[in-house]
Amino acid sequence: MTIQLQLTGHDKDLGGGFRVRRLLPAAKQRSVGPFLFFDHFGPVTELPQDNHDVRPHPHIGLATVTYLFEGAMMHRDSLGSAQRIEPGAINWMTAGRGIVHSERRPEDLRDKTYVNHGLQLWAALPRAHEEDAPSFTHTPAAAIPEAVVGDARVRVLIGEAFGRRSPVATFTKTLYLDVQLPAGGVLELPPLAQELAVYPVDGDVTLGGEAVPAHTMAVLASGITARIEAAAPVRLMVIGGDALDGHRFMWWNFVSSRKERIAQASADWEAQTMGQVPGETEFIPLPPARTAAS
Repeated sequence: MTIQLQLTGHDKDLGGGFRVRRLLPAAKQRSVGPFLFFDHFGPVTELPQDNHDVRPHPHIGLATVTYLFEGAMMHRDSLGSAQRIEPGAINWMTAGRGIVHSERRPEDLRDKTYVNHGLQLWAALPRAHEEDAPSFTHTPAAAIPEAVVGDARVRVLIGEAFGRRSPVATFTKTLYLDVQLPAGGVLELPPLAQELAVYPVDGDVTLGGEAVPAHTMAVLASGITARIEAAAPVRLMVIGGDALDGHRFMWWNFVSSRKERIAQASADWEAQTMGQVPGETEFIPLPPARTAAS
């Protein structure tokens, strides 16, 4: 058996009509490797009158990983980082003991119509690094290594695969690949990590003889080589890594191995003591529904 589980995800409105498809966490699969959050947004046409800016908000205990296929975003954070995010680059923000950031439409696109399309993932930090100092690292598209593997073109966004190693630093073994297959193309995907999943972005594939539709995450059985076949041109993502070192509690934008740490972060954000994005006065308030972290 190649596929252990298929996840269809669910649509979620992040506000202002901006919808994403959320694959992780799921009831049957909370994480794959260190990744415990997987959002696919777009492709969405952004009109001049649209406002899908994400106001300043906090994180702890995780790293956000942003990757665009089309469009652009402007990242700003409480460290003073200001980075335009464009297709093909990897943007890794370590929240550690606490960071605040915003994601907005770049000023030069305010009066333009364009398409935004990409992914945002969260990677849980190992327990030993949950309270590390926050940081932000931008790796431009030109610095991401590529390999031709049979019929496939593979970009090694994070980790090591097919003789290529990404320059993106992580705290534990992590894998993130962007794979493009032509019509009739085949990729033999070896067991590159302890936990692996495949997500077709824009088309269907066959994985070990089993159909995997677009926008479905296939969690692979451990230790197998998976044969991926594409009848039509397709882009797919591979995520994975070592299993988490224990349970993680999640609530709102907070992740921690300790439930009381999430309660503390919530109180800190409500008191506005977690820092501020320079030049920004807006912020997303703490949600009123204080459901317990799980």
